[in-house]
Amino acid sequence: MSSPGQAAPDPRRWRALVVCLVAGFMTLLDVSIVNVALPSMQRGLGASAAELSWVVSGYALTFGLVLVSSGRLGDDRGRKKMFLISLALFTITSAVAGLSVDPTMLVIARLLQGAAGGMLNPQIIGVIQQLFSGRERGRAFGLFGAVIGISTAVGPLSGGLLLQWTGEAEGWRWVFYVNVPIGIIALLLGLWWLPRDESTSGERRPLDVVGALLLGGAVVALMLPLVLSEQDFAGAPWWLVGVAVLLGLLFVAWERRAKRTHGHPLVNFGLLRTRSYAMGTALGLLYFAGFTSIFFVLTLFLQQGRQFTPLEAGLALTPFAVGSAVSSAVGGRLISRLGKPLIVGGLVTVVIGLVATDIVLRLDPVSVGWAIALPLLVAGVGGGLVIAPNQTLALEEVPAREGGTAAGVLQTGQRIGSAIGISAVGAVFFSTLASSRGDWPSSISSGLVITVGLVVLALLVGIADLVLGRVSRRRTPDSEPDGGSTAAPAAQETEETQETSPDGGPAVVGRVVRSEDGRPVPGAVLTLVDEAGHQAARADGDADGSFRLVPRHSGSYQLVVRARGRAPDVGRVAVNGRESAYDVVLGPAAEDHVVRAVR
Repeated sequence: MSSPGQAAPDPRRWRALVVCLVAGFMTLLDVSIVNVALPSMQRGLGASAAELSWVVSGYALTFGLVLVSSGRLGDDRGRKKMFLISLALFTITSAVAGLSVDPTMLVIARLLQGAAGGMLNPQIIGVIQQLFSGRERGRAFGLFGAVIGISTAVGPLSGGLLLQWTGEAEGWRWVFYVNVPIGIIALLLGLWWLPRDESTSGERRPLDVVGALLLGGAVVALMLPLVLSEQDFAGAPWWLVGVAVLLGLLFVAWERRAKRTHGHPLVNFGLLRTRSYAMGTALGLLYFAGFTSIFFVLTLFLQQGRQFTPLEAGLALTPFAVGSAVSSAVGGRLISRLGKPLIVGGLVTVVIGLVATDIVLRLDPVSVGWAIALPLLVAGVGGGLVIAPNQTLALEEVPAREGGTAAGVLQTGQRIGSAIGISAVGAVFFSTLASSRGDWPSSISSGLVITVGLVVLALLVGIADLVLGRVSRRRTPDSEPDGGSTAAPAAQETEETQETSPDGGPAVVGRVVRSEDGRPVPGAVLTLVDEAGHQAARADGDADGSFRLVPRHSGSYQLVVRARGRAPDVGRVAVNGRESAYDVVLGPAAEDHVVRAVR
């Protein structure tokens, strides 16, 4: 039997993280960097307004289209393989976009570039899930969160600098060319530093092509009118939203059928029954709806309303990026200690910063760039305490085997949120501008009101998650110090969750605790092995030591438990048609340990 988890952390994990962060920065930077280069593209290629819209919107559309299915491919076929293929495609399509000779070629290149970026991002999160655990995972996600915040915020600044250095006539090409040398370097480092894919012979799950097509169609039908509405709200094909709902219902029905027939649907809906993942996904969708729309309306206001150059507009938004970068790194270190209150505090800070920005803009100061610097810095600091910590906690209870797929669903929600936010804020912004006959301060204020409202909705979700978590902990008392009452929490949890395992089958639940004081052992790796020596189920223990394993059939299994700093444990458990509860008591190295049945 191959080991279900590594005894020691991979020594290459931090180098692998560097490769992931570089690749993630490139793909997310391209979401916003092209905005300031659109006038240059229009002059250089003679592109129409509709074609320019597709240069921006097409990238976001195909990016969101492939997230879930590519995450599943990485989980099953190898994350390193998928990472390198996706990065190579992104580098090639960036070069093709820069070499475009007409608008059609540029639009096609951007569509392919977005798909490559969408294929790449779930692999990044999957690799972090695979290589890091505990506090180190929080730090890794903190750095990735900093990359998300910085790449989104410095996109306009980077584009402005490139146009300043290379000239506006052909400078737009360098917005794409800059990815080529970075992509080549990242490819070479990825070949050396990323961990080799483990063999999955005999364990590959069906690809569920029909499910992928239904989900992809639903995402396209939902996002297409949203991204097109950025240019023409009234003319967007809103009837496609109804098509998206229909395809979504068909997708759910098909996934349930796939679960019954072969047991391996594209998306494990059982994950959505995990409160931390479901609430984290909802919070991310709402926050990104407000977060990305900030830069959309502010860039328009500064460049068109205040005649800022692309470089000046980018510099005005830099305080948000600086605050986000610093707090993301700090938040990654604090999340394992502070938990959900850190996210709620970050959202409150974002709301304060955005409200202050709105107040300043209503006053219409002469030096508007300097006037909004401090409020944007405050909002950026809050944003850094939201993105990475929320991602860490949302994926905390997701098994490593499902990491890429779960990340794909999470990021699809973020992309849909971004499209919804930009559509809603843009509609209000432009309608106010038209009705007020060019009153820019009033228009930007109206747009920011919608932005603040979306962030407040995310805050309400965060507060609800925090309250529900505390209520749940009160219902489940902590283990006694002497270790003698560790059976009680597992028995109580079994009564409350009877017959509710995510995959609908018999489940093994319980907690992993220390033998010396009964305290929980976080981050344990638990594996059920059947009589033939095959892995029947695998799970990562939660921060409170609790775990849930769901084999496909009843029977007698070996339960193998590993945790850092503890001696590994092997014991026999019985799984029948009902939920079985066991507490695993681990001692220090070289000390006896036992699996104790609760009932």
